[in-house]
Amino acid sequence: MKIAIISDTHDNIPNIEKLLSFLKKEGIKTIIHCGDVCNIEVIKKLEENFKSKIYLTLGNADLREKIKQEIKNIKLFEDYGEIDIESLKIAFCHKPILAEKISQEKKYDFIFHGHTHKPWLKKNGNCIIANPGNLAGVVFKPTFAILDTETRKLSLKILEKI
Repeated sequence: MKIAIISDTHDNIPNIEKLLSFLKKEGIKTIIHCGDVCNIEVIKKLEENFKSKIYLTLGNADLREKIKQEIKNIKLFEDYGEIDIESLKIAFCHKPILAEKISQEKKYDFIFHGHTHKPWLKKNGNCIIANPGNLAGVVFKPTFAILDTETRKLSLKILEKI
């Protein structure tokens, strides 16, 4: 199974549409969003065009109350989320400082975060902590990550090259 990890979409609907097209072509059925969708239009675009599982944690730029009121088919986590998928324990949040704190629990295989907009990866014992970059293309090129749960490999995708 493959999972898309995205973050910091910041209302960039054209980039979200390109991502969704790629996910459909690749048969990817799960999205983990590490926050900063920003407004409800991004939520609506995801809910209307991706009928599989979406997990979302809120970021510092998100309209929290509006998103909580309007969200329908997305599993929402306020500060950080944790899920088990195909025997992998995965946590995700927005800020890297929280990801580091969560990693001290030493119970996760992967921890994902956003906020810095820069793709980044670190191994901490048996845990991989990673930032998929930002889908909006703010400061850095728009990127996202794909986790293959069978091989446990994480790959970075540059949006303009897919």
